[in-house]
Parts: sequence; C-alpha cells; structure tokens
Amino acid sequence: MAAAAGVSLGTVSNVLNRPEMVSPATRAKVEAAMESLGFVRNESARQLRAGSSRILAYLMLDAGNPFFTDVARGVEEAARAAGLSVFLCNSNEDAGREADYLDLLEQQRVQGVLITPVDPDSARLSNLPARGTPVVVVDRSIDNGEHCSVAVDDVFGGEIALSHLLELGHERIAFVGGPNNIGQVTDRRAGARRALEKAGRSGEELVDLVTGALTVAEGRGAGQRLAGLPAARRPTAAFCANDLLALGLLQQCVSLGLRVPDDLAIVGYDDIEFAAAAAVPLTSVRQPRQLLGRTAAELLLDESGNPDHEHQRVTFTPELVVRTSTRGN
Repeated sequence: MAAAAGVSLGTVSNVLNRPEMVSPATRAKVEAAMESLGFVRNESARQLRAGSSRILAYLMLDAGNPFFTDVARGVEEAARAAGLSVFLCNSNEDAGREADYLDLLEQQRVQGVLITPVDPDSARLSNLPARGTPVVVVDRSIDNGEHCSVAVDDVFGGEIALSHLLELGHERIAFVGGPNNIGQVTDRRAGARRALEKAGRSGEELVDLVTGALTVAEGRGAGQRLAGLPAARRPTAAFCANDLLALGLLQQCVSLGLRVPDDLAIVGYDDIEFAAAAAVPLTSVRQPRQLLGRTAAELLLDESGNPDHEHQRVTFTPELVVRTSTRGN
C-alpha cells in the first residue's frame, strides 16, 4: 500500500493512527490507495497491541423493556461522539447470565462497562475496576467509592405518583410490582408508602400486588387478580413499578369491563413512548432515559482516559406526566 501511494510505511502508519500529523494531500493519496486495494484495518490486532479496545459495553437488565433501549441510545450518542462502538448485552434479570457477560467483556478487553445490575453488591463489579476495566452503574445509585453511578431518585418518584392519586381522593391504592429483589421496585414502593405517611396514613395501607417480573404479561395477571377482589375491597387506583406493568394492567382491566380511570386510576413509571400512545393515555413518572445513558457513558469515558478522575454519584429528579388514566378526559 505504501508503494501504491508513493509514501513510506511510517506515513501509512501515521494516516491510520495519527492522521493529524499528515498533510491533507498526502492523507488523501494514502486513503485512495487503501480504497483501490480494498484495505481493511485489522482492528483486533491493533487492540491487542494497545491492551484495550475502542468499544464500550452496556449490560442492560431487560432488553424487552423500551426504557433500557432508550438508555442505550444515550450511551451510543456519547460513544459515537468519542469515536467508539457499543456492545449491547442483556442479562434478562438473571445473575448467572450477567456474570457470564461480565467475564466475556473483560476477556474482550472492552474500554469500560456500563451496567444496570441484577445485584449492585456483586463482587464481580468490584473486581473489574481492580483489574483495569472501569464500571459505571446505570439506573441504580451506588455510594461505595468504587464506581460512578447515574440514577433517578426512585423514592421521590414513588412519592409523587402516590401523592397524585391521594390528591384525586383515592383511599384504596395498590402497588403493582416485583420481584422484590430489584432495587428500583423496592425504592418506588418505599416512596409510595412515604406519601401515605406524609398524608397521615399508614404505609401498610398500600395494597401490595407482587409480580414475578416487570412485564406486560405480569401486568395483565395483576389486573386479573385485582378485578377478582370484591368491589368493597377493590383498590380504586394502582401505581405500577414500570410502564409495561401498567400497560398490561390497563389492557386486562379494559377487557374485563372496568373503566379507566372511573373504576381504576393507573399510574406507570418510566414514561416510555407507548405510555402516551395507549388506548387510554397513561399517567407516568418520567425518567430522562437518554440523558441517563449519555451521562453514564461520559463518566465512563472520563474514568478510562483521565488519571485524575473522581467517582461521582449523579441523581436526576423524575417528574409526573399526567394523562387520561388518572384525570379522565
């Protein structure tokens, strides 16, 4: 290729690795020769020499939840601006699967890992930075001094959701969400109970409908259970731990002849795109999804390239978006 371009091997190397050191005219000649010869850079060999790759990884909790794909868009924005690629991995809320991915990503020498963890206290999350792979925790607040974290104040999010339903006059309110080992679920429930206590009531009055996952199907199942309660004991409102549960609950209630919000007011969480587009537009607690991902990626890039990096815990404040599922038309 050097002969085809009429330049030295060192000039070709500079075009590939330090293009700012080569004049535009010479760079154009070398790039034209690459094109004519069908040259493709051996990125694997380059990464092997460098000891790390030009790749970030985002290990998300549930690829079926649009919330996490929106976070991933924010990660990609920051990575692309820095000239990096992104691996997307899905733990599917499975700790064993998460561990396997973390091992694989370390073997691939990724530049850093963004993760919404199944278990934020996992020893693997501590081991990776100690061995040279930075980790930033996304959608969970961590204050252990070992990682940066970017999250939303989920306790406050639960509080504003319940406060809205209390302001509308609801006395019997259900919390739909689970499993209980997911930190976001427990934080949102805690916020809901705090709202009840601030209103002079017991947090234990919250009717707990625990689900096995944060999915539309589990929301439909919760709707079936709720509709089966005697009318005198049936909650008149439900706060769901995410929008997928809320959409499933909404579907099931409508199919069973319950009117939303007249018979049951519903609040979701995340404010994914489908929330506003539902048959009954869904009131939801909005998280800045893409901003979460972009901020987390920027922190990871700083940690991987800045010797003076200091870990940060960034927390955003959610907001309630009120729609027909609680206010009516």
